[in-house]
Amino acid sequence: MTLIDTRTPNPKSFISGSTGDWEVVIGMEVHAQVTSESKLFSGSSTQFGNPPNSNVSFVDAAMPGMLPTINEECVRQAVRTGLGLKAAINKRSVFDRKNYFYPDLPQGYQISQFKDPIVGEGVVYLDMPDGQIEIGVERLHLEQDAGKSIHDQHPSMSYVDLNRSGVALMEIVSKPDLRSSEEAKEYLGKLRTILRYLGTCDGNMEQGSMRADVNVSVRKPGGEFGTRCEIKNVNSIRFAGQAIEYEARRQIDILEGGGKIDQETRLYDPKTGETRSMRSKEEAHDYRYFPDPDLLPLEFDDAFIAKLAEGLPELPDEKKARFVGDYGVTTYDAMVLTLDRETADYYESCVAFGGAKRDGKAVANILNADVAAFANSQGLAVWETHIKPSQVAGIVDLVAAGTISSKGAKDLLQVIIAEEPEGEPAEIVERRGMTQVTDLGAIEAIIDEIIAANPDQVAKVLAKPTMIGWFVGQAMKASGGKANPQALNDLMKKKLGIE
Repeated sequence: MTLIDTRTPNPKSFISGSTGDWEVVIGMEVHAQVTSESKLFSGSSTQFGNPPNSNVSFVDAAMPGMLPTINEECVRQAVRTGLGLKAAINKRSVFDRKNYFYPDLPQGYQISQFKDPIVGEGVVYLDMPDGQIEIGVERLHLEQDAGKSIHDQHPSMSYVDLNRSGVALMEIVSKPDLRSSEEAKEYLGKLRTILRYLGTCDGNMEQGSMRADVNVSVRKPGGEFGTRCEIKNVNSIRFAGQAIEYEARRQIDILEGGGKIDQETRLYDPKTGETRSMRSKEEAHDYRYFPDPDLLPLEFDDAFIAKLAEGLPELPDEKKARFVGDYGVTTYDAMVLTLDRETADYYESCVAFGGAKRDGKAVANILNADVAAFANSQGLAVWETHIKPSQVAGIVDLVAAGTISSKGAKDLLQVIIAEEPEGEPAEIVERRGMTQVTDLGAIEAIIDEIIAANPDQVAKVLAKPTMIGWFVGQAMKASGGKANPQALNDLMKKKLGIE
């Protein structure tokens, strides 16, 4: 592809070297396993975790005379992904043979797509601290995965597991638009979120169903693109960031020492935090691409694409904008709530439980703070905890009615978390005597006692009214946290003669 620079250099992303600042340029080739029960060209299962070589047909093992047959569901999933990336869908695409030898590639070639991919240019939007940026998608093509070589089970031999051989992959190729490890991590996370919303890939990087080849080069800010090195098969967003930072520094050190960068494929070792050379980087002509003679071109019409577009779910960017507009939450809260589809659904269930429409900001505050803290401590997502939407809704309703204070809401949630997981909020509040004190007479008595006992503090507050918070805090403490904060604050000001 022709490289086009779309970004204005940002000094915040520069890397300091002995000869001045440098800029890293990053492109991604993400391999996402298509959500499908069978492989791209055979009926073999794609079930993860089955015994080695149990998901293998004669086609996958490249037995003589076996011919591939396209899996239509994989084609649909690729088109749906392209639509989710706001990309052009090519109504005619061609499968090619990519020729290379490797022990876990039984055919001696990989069936992929080269000049005519199924999906063309698209875009992924990233929300970064300095604002939203666009990362271009160059293409998405379908291809079959290879098997897996296993080198640690015998002192002198390697084993081959062909369970993954022939599994359908979408290779999503970005443009070289990323300029920092943080942007790269955000891109991988956002892409994974989109795929999961669409249901076209589960995004489970630890299982190998999503992995990235990361292309890294460095240059003087705004200069010509440098020679890139590809870091192969990175299976963690965190590792991707670490690999980029190490590789960028390695290249800068070489260039500042008077050397040159060799275009090559490298591997990242998370144990050492370093990349190491794997092989020289092949070019397209090295693979001797040619159209696969056993597969006809894929051809479909506008009606096929339109039908798939109609079935798309609401995607993260659209959902985030709706949450901000409909529920009045902050952009940050909306981003957190839409990181996965299940959390977004859980949030809306809390807001609308029982047919009501609660304060969306109040619900977001509970979920993104105390519920999220509990979920993180358990290694769970918010929606995976035992806290039910009805309980969150009940807490918000009690606060809105003035039955409990915001502190009381926190205490009530802790009771539900640790003591009464099936408890109903209103019943717990009544039984445990957690109701907020709104009796002005009772609150006044507390205030009078504190004022009488602290004449020195009274003088300080009269001299500096902003110190009234000390009195409010003491009064809340004396009430056991049950006093209505607004009533207490207003009455305290009146007693002290502060406007």
